[in-house]
Amino acid sequence: MELQQIISKLALNKNIFKDLLTAIDTLQINWRPAPEKWSFLEVACHLLDEEREDFRQRIDFMLHKQGEKWPPIDPQGWVRSRDYSGQDFEKTVKTFLNERQKSIDWLKGLNKPAWENSYQHPEAGKLTAKQMLANWLAHDYLHIRQLNRMNYLYLKEISQPLSLDYAGDW
Repeated sequence: MELQQIISKLALNKNIFKDLLTAIDTLQINWRPAPEKWSFLEVACHLLDEEREDFRQRIDFMLHKQGEKWPPIDPQGWVRSRDYSGQDFEKTVKTFLNERQKSIDWLKGLNKPAWENSYQHPEAGKLTAKQMLANWLAHDYLHIRQLNRMNYLYLKEISQPLSLDYAGDW
């Protein structure tokens, strides 16, 4: 896949996330498909933090601060340490969408980026900036799938005792 295609798909995904996250009713915001799973609010908070502190920042380090150690991240731990469940859903979604636009503008404004620059990650091994860009898009798809599944499971729960079998196998 061409790098410009990845950037274009990240931009398109902004609208997909907007649609998935602005069609949430008040009861759905904190609903969880299971006790150990994230709520819609927690997913939105995660997307915001990843946008600001993971992919964009780390690609920037690879392109412009070659050799510098990446700031640590803790996506799983942030759920509690940053009190995701206590955040304002609408504000979080709006901030995430603004940050995504900043990311798209930043990516489109890069001047001859060295996409082959790499970083030796302690767990993932050697990663190139190009690889991080592709993983950013993959991360989007994982959460789009997650949000779609959550919407389906929420519908299934609130539709009881109606069956959703006619729609097809999930």
